[in-house]
Amino acid sequence: MAAQNVIQVPDNLWPIADFFMRGLGNEVNLNNPDEMSLLLRGFFLLYITVTALAIMAYKFGFAKKLSLGKNIIIYILLIIGTFFLTLIFGLNLPLAECLIIIALIMGIYRLRLYRERKNRTA
Repeated sequence: MAAQNVIQVPDNLWPIADFFMRGLGNEVNLNNPDEMSLLLRGFFLLYITVTALAIMAYKFGFAKKLSLGKNIIIYILLIIGTFFLTLIFGLNLPLAECLIIIALIMGIYRLRLYRERKNRTA
């Protein structure tokens, strides 16, 4: 019966997930409110990080001038989608790390494009 109330925490997490899940140990007792709060806090912080990085990557690389209603729909779907991505892949794959690289590359591309357009008009 006690085995059903314990979740095993992998010890080979990726760096960002490991940073947010620090302090959990090897297993989480679902009946212990302190351990559950650490688990939920870690997941929530990882989700917020993934969502912010996904929004940055979208904004730098793919965003176009759209109406307010279409933007709201896109961001709502992005927030919902990142929740499921974080829930399924957040601890097992380097999701946040890849989004950091994507946002960085898209940001550099957008900056170079801005400078090139500015030099062309000047």
